Amino acid sequence: MSPLTHLFTSWVIAAKATDNPRDCRLVALAGILPDVDGLGLVLDILGPVLGGRQTHFYHQYHHYLLHGAFGAMAITLLLTLFARQRWRVAILVLLVFHLHLFCDFIGSRGPSPEDLWPIFYFGPFDKDPMWIWKDQWRLDGWQNKLVFLTVFVWSLKLSLARGDSVVGVFHRRADAVVVGVLRRWQKALGGRFRSEPPKT
Repeated sequence: MSPLTHLFTSWVIAAKATDNPRDCRLVALAGILPDVDGLGLVLDILGPVLGGRQTHFYHQYHHYLLHGAFGAMAITLLLTLFARQRWRVAILVLLVFHLHLFCDFIGSRGPSPEDLWPIFYFGPFDKDPMWIWKDQWRLDGWQNKLVFLTVFVWSLKLSLARGDSVVGVFHRRADAVVVGVLRRWQKALGGRFRSEPPKT
């Protein structure tokens, strides 16, 4: 699934399962950090543009370096260091991380039926076992669009109730602006989308 779907999904879980903004941000980050192993795409694109040789880091390392047990341990240890409720955050990070893997397992196929993305759970140390599902949904398929739309709408409702949004994972001031805009839209629509008052 797309990084945006991972982010909104993990933020919804974090918003429901944590009781402070810091831990919420950390758990939400766990939903997108596995895709750091896909940043080789930037080098693959920029290398030839800047006169370098063509590389294939994205295809070599995406779903291989951080999409398994090693990534789960590294990301959990890193995020737990900054948590207020460490045990809770560790469990939630592991849950969200493995949800990321599951979502990629079922919904990250390329445009052709043969373009499947496997999960190497013991990568980067071993390519066995290789988990793959031949009926993977296309990355741009209707199933993935429906999942994204669902978690997006859910996150908007939670944002109105909580007084913070997924934007707060990256920038607090921008988050306050986004929530302010959402509340103005809610008011303009006559309060059709009811929300609970923010928790104190």
